[in-house]
Amino acid sequence: MTTKRKTLLISFSGLDGSGKSTQITNLVRALHASGYRTKQLAFWDNVVVGSRYREGFVHKAYKSQKGIGAPGKPVERRDKNVRRWYLTLARHLLYFLDAVHLRFVVGSARRTGADVVILDRYIYDELANLPLSSSFTRAFVRFVNAWVPKPDVAYLLDADPEAARARKPEYPVDFMRECRRSYKNLAMLLGGITIIPPLELEAAKTAVLRAFERKASLRPAAQPASEVQPAA
Repeated sequence: MTTKRKTLLISFSGLDGSGKSTQITNLVRALHASGYRTKQLAFWDNVVVGSRYREGFVHKAYKSQKGIGAPGKPVERRDKNVRRWYLTLARHLLYFLDAVHLRFVVGSARRTGADVVILDRYIYDELANLPLSSSFTRAFVRFVNAWVPKPDVAYLLDADPEAARARKPEYPVDFMRECRRSYKNLAMLLGGITIIPPLELEAAKTAVLRAFERKASLRPAAQPASEVQPAA
């Protein structure tokens, strides 16, 4: 009799330009080579409630530029870096709705037969955008963290803000420095987050793989490796 393996949940968080996509691609390749079936999700596309409307609002209300910044082609984003009191209040509500939907999305993904569900960004990327100096916000963050599924490995890819902006020029460096501090403060507040320090690419890949190996030992899966596709 074959025992059903627990579906592992892996999340990647960090500054824009910290290398999340690169590390996810490398991890998926390693998992497939070891026989794991994976399902990948993007937090903004698959979890965030009303993402199109929220994006449209900031483009219209705050003249945020569209597109993704690239070296030589900077984009001036105005969304999460707009810090007005009423937006902070609205973020608390919206992030809670996202947390509720996250439970549903992760539950559905685990029922697809995947051995590993990987999320590009997680609720942590939203919570890090809240004023953690507020006692109310810290209580809210703890509540949300207790509500959502806890990743088996939650990666926080630390990055030098200047280097991250050079790779993905979208937000001012001062704001990115503030975000970096907030991510680290969130990790200290919640615990259980694996911080990958700023490293050369190959060293970072090794650190990510070792963190996964400590959790799952990379033992072969019973089924051929593949990426699980969403149901039609």
